[in-house]
Amino acid sequence: LSIPVAFLLGWYEGFRVIVEPWIQFLRTIPPIALIPIVIATFGIGTSAKVAIIFFAVFLTMVITIYQGVKNVDATLIKAARVFDANDAQIFFHVVVPAAIPFILTGVRLGLASALTTLVAAELTGAATGLGTMIQQAGMYFKMDVVLMGILVIGIIGFLFDKLVTFMEKRLTSWQEVK
Repeated sequence: LSIPVAFLLGWYEGFRVIVEPWIQFLRTIPPIALIPIVIATFGIGTSAKVAIIFFAVFLTMVITIYQGVKNVDATLIKAARVFDANDAQIFFHVVVPAAIPFILTGVRLGLASALTTLVAAELTGAATGLGTMIQQAGMYFKMDVVLMGILVIGIIGFLFDKLVTFMEKRLTSWQEVK
């Protein structure tokens, strides 16, 4: 959902004028601060965790991808216009490919944000999950379980990051590497 919103922000001035102030405002609210409201709305369970994680990841990705769309090299757009490209062709053949590295960066940042938010959301009353396991083990001073939980989170984050890095190399092989 963040990809189309970011592209709309970067491509349509009218949409940007209306939506960007809200995005910037909501971006400053820590997702953890929403936990009481989300629990009151969704209860304690998976839907509450999904709502908080969505909030954190959506905003992180929108801002990152929007910057990629906004900062497409104007020379590329002018060159496409010289070759009589219409707006749709410019969008799909210039803007989207130029934004792919930003989309993947947004995914990487979103994954990190999702893991952080997931563990924090689980610390506040979930019945299951790594955060709950760590919190319960910490209450009984089972540091081996706490460390194992932290290690598992680190491994999951590392593997996701490697997967996105692999995708980035495959999808942006055209990009100059410094």
